[in-house]
This record gives sequence, structure tokens and C-alpha cells, in this order.
Amino acid sequence: MTHRRTSGTTVDDVRRLALALPDTEERPSYGTPGFRVKDKLFARVLDADSIVVAVDLEWRDSLVESDPDVFSVTPHYLRYPWVIVRLAAVGNATLHDLLAEAARLSAPAKRPSIRKRPIRK
Repeated sequence: MTHRRTSGTTVDDVRRLALALPDTEERPSYGTPGFRVKDKLFARVLDADSIVVAVDLEWRDSLVESDPDVFSVTPHYLRYPWVIVRLAAVGNATLHDLLAEAARLSAPAKRPSIRKRPIRK
């Protein structure tokens, strides 16, 4: 799925930036490209004009308040830690930072290795 527009960021830019992050892969999500880290969704394409990205809820509110031309939330996402990003209005540097943080938030926590102790006889 390739989308181009005359200005702003494209779905191809999203793909390039997301897949450059460690342990990420692309798999369809609700019929559009979705990006996962260790099988956990952290971003997906909504349509040719926007994506949805995992964020901390407090940060989401700050993003929407500070730049409503770029970030928004529909009633569907109000209860969930996701923000809608308008591609035509976001730069690649900001998008990279958003995707990197989303992947970091979504990655499963590393568990400390459990070292088996030798059985004492």
C-alpha cells in the first residue's frame, strides 16, 4: 500500500521510519498496514491521511493541546492510549520520535533471566 501526497509525510515515510526501529515488523491491522514490536501493535495506518500511534495518555493530552493541527483523538480512542497523527502536518523528525517512543512503550518488558541453581544433594 503506497500513498503519496504533494507535501508532508507519507505512509511510505511511516513504513521506513517504523521498520528502522529494533525488533519491528509490518503486519496488516484492520486491513491497513500495522507496525509491531515483538508482536505488539505500536502504530497503524488509519487512511491515506493519518496514522494512530501508541502514547502515554498524559502525553497524548499534551500533544493534542499543543498542536491540534497535527494531533487529535476521536471518541473511539478516548479511553485508549493512542493519538491520531495527521501525516500532511507532521515532519519526519517528529514522526520518528513518536514512533520510537511508541515502540518503546509497547515493547514487552524485559524479564530478568532466571538462573537455575544447582540442586544440592
